[in-house]
Amino acid sequence: MSIAMIFKVAVLAIFRNKTRSLLTCLGIIFGIAAVIAVLAIGKGASAMMVAEISQMGNNLVMVFPERRPAGAVHQGLGGGQNMTAEDVLAIKNELSHLIAYASPQVNAASQLMYQNKNWSTRVQGVSTEFPDIKNWTLRDGRFFSEQEERRAARVCVIGTSVANNLFGDEDAVGKTMRINNMAFKVVGLLNSKGANNWGDDQDDTVMAPYTTVSRVLQGSSFKSINMMNLSLHDMNDLDEAKREISALLRQRHKLADYQDDDFETRDTTEIMNTIGSVTGLMTVLLTVVAAISLLVGGIGIMNIMLVSVTERIKEIGLRMAIGATPFMILAQFLLEAIVLATVGGLLGVALGVGVARLIGAIKHWPIVIEVSSALFSFGFSAFVGVFFGFYPAYRASKLNPIDCLRYE
Repeated sequence: MSIAMIFKVAVLAIFRNKTRSLLTCLGIIFGIAAVIAVLAIGKGASAMMVAEISQMGNNLVMVFPERRPAGAVHQGLGGGQNMTAEDVLAIKNELSHLIAYASPQVNAASQLMYQNKNWSTRVQGVSTEFPDIKNWTLRDGRFFSEQEERRAARVCVIGTSVANNLFGDEDAVGKTMRINNMAFKVVGLLNSKGANNWGDDQDDTVMAPYTTVSRVLQGSSFKSINMMNLSLHDMNDLDEAKREISALLRQRHKLADYQDDDFETRDTTEIMNTIGSVTGLMTVLLTVVAAISLLVGGIGIMNIMLVSVTERIKEIGLRMAIGATPFMILAQFLLEAIVLATVGGLLGVALGVGVARLIGAIKHWPIVIEVSSALFSFGFSAFVGVFFGFYPAYRASKLNPIDCLRYE
């Protein structure tokens, strides 16, 4: 009997019991579907995180003053008073071979007013290089100039959420609004970035010269800043840049060798690695659950094949009596198990893709379905068929044809 004939007989045997065959495949179907859906959603989430982080800045490195306790309250990042705009200027000038753009940042929670409307948001005091660092572009108007930055001019650039809430359908550019009851002229409107993955509205922002925010809104005579934003020429130079930034700041802050840094450096790779480790852990956990489903499905195939061998003992005896060899019997039952598993794998791949796309459509998540993961899942289902189908097939091939013909 040829392999093609053995395969045909195996397929006919499966289709004689369609319902039982389908129920046998369910474990494989749901296991493969879970693997495909989990990998597609996990990789899509990683891609979304990478895109989100890329919006945070262009080759971004952030430096914060040290965290200092204030009485019983421990201040967060940026709460120290030991970092100044001069530090940023020194880094930009002395490390120009590494640093493309640099901007100090001073934050102030403020109340905005225009005519009879008001809105509360955070005003970011930054330099003219801030849009290049954070990938901000303008929809209308312009960004404030270096001259306006030097003389602490009361000008600002606003996000679309601020514009919608304060100005409605009016053109915001050229209008004067009040920030903490002080007049500021709107010189530019930023393009929308939307909400980030943490749910924060990136368009709910106002940017003004850091000199203005420090002197006018904070009313501070100190030159301290909340953080500095740096953009590297090349992210491959990250380690060297962090070392040189640290060395320069320690020198400027006159720190002895035994003293700890009074600043903290962070970059987007740290955030990406943290997010990647979390999503990777979740993917592993869910894949383990899916693997357990595949194991259960494989055990189901083994059980059904053992039942099938018992039900078809006389058929096995007749085949052996007319010349079928033990290898042919083993091949027939093993092919039945493989067909069950691979059909289940195909249905599982289709179901997994469908579920992933459905979840992506409902939750508005990107879905990344890789052909390699689908092929791996399909191949794994075939392996499950071989692994769990071999024992029943081997048992059938070892039956005595005389005992089979006598079996009732």
